[in-house]
Amino acid sequence: MNKFDYMAKYGYEQLIYFYDKETGLKGVTCIHDTTLGPALGGTRLWNYATEDEAVEDVLRLARGMTYKNAVAGLNIGGGKTVLIGDADKVKSEAYWRAFGRYVQSLNGRYITAEDVNTSPDDMEYVAMETNYIVGLTKTSGDPSPFTALGVYWGMRASCLEKFGSNDLKGRTVLVQGVGHVGYNLVKLLVNDGAKVYVSDIKQEKLDKVASDFPVTIVPTTDIFAFEYEIFAPCAMGAVVNDQTIPQFKFKIICGAANNVLKEERHGAELEKRGILYAPDYVINAGGVINVYQEILGYDPNEAKRKVEKIYGKVLDVFKIAKENNITPAKAADRLAEERIRVIRNIRGNYIKR
Repeated sequence: MNKFDYMAKYGYEQLIYFYDKETGLKGVTCIHDTTLGPALGGTRLWNYATEDEAVEDVLRLARGMTYKNAVAGLNIGGGKTVLIGDADKVKSEAYWRAFGRYVQSLNGRYITAEDVNTSPDDMEYVAMETNYIVGLTKTSGDPSPFTALGVYWGMRASCLEKFGSNDLKGRTVLVQGVGHVGYNLVKLLVNDGAKVYVSDIKQEKLDKVASDFPVTIVPTTDIFAFEYEIFAPCAMGAVVNDQTIPQFKFKIICGAANNVLKEERHGAELEKRGILYAPDYVINAGGVINVYQEILGYDPNEAKRKVEKIYGKVLDVFKIAKENNITPAKAADRLAEERIRVIRNIRGNYIKR
């Protein structure tokens, strides 16, 4: 990909490569937009097939964080880090501390946290070398339960829009990916009386969730073979694409994964098929809302209260979409872009603090 053309088209600020010879650490940090404040976004560790695949992922994720933080009403911009490697092999104290030094070198323009294949324990090592980190065990801890809570409320709002009731009792839900977020989402759904089906590429995660909750396991090869009312993708992104859409038998797509739509046009394809899509960065903002509270002074009850507001945000998105005859994805973008535009304009004058 032509990285500079892509950055110019979508308004990126920085793309930073880093490598540490001693530990084998290699990764990329992307800062998309800092109009609202310093960029905040987690660190993802993944065994990418190519460097270009990693760069494409971090670019999409960082831009998604800008929109997520804007719609959530947070005074922070969007950024992300991806680390390239096998999570079962590369982790060590030295590895994470080396990464922390690279975060510190950005001098506060980027604040990190945990993400896929990283944990609060990993972040403790990172925090030994940088001040720019949130989601630590001693502060707000694992944000996954809050991310799941936001998805839960987004799902209830989606049911109200699609079925006329926000009750999840008896609804059939397929949760794809039962890691930290997916597991907590399953817990909430089961407690509400939903009929939950789960799928994951890792057997140990399936064993854990199946031992704790009354769920039905679906092999990954059969994930789209059956009919469910709600599809909750909670693994990697781009699951809505040209190959998968014709297989869908869902009425709602509402999950924690980032960048669920591979391309913007796929939102329109879902509309044509009568499938309601709850924009991912609106409903999965619970985790970042929670860690953002650390910057303000952490209060778990206040964090929970703000995460529950995702219900109203999702209904706002659906309303804008209907009033303007656009997809929910475009409606969410409009909300985010308008907030960034307004803040950019009011900061046109200098006031000393």
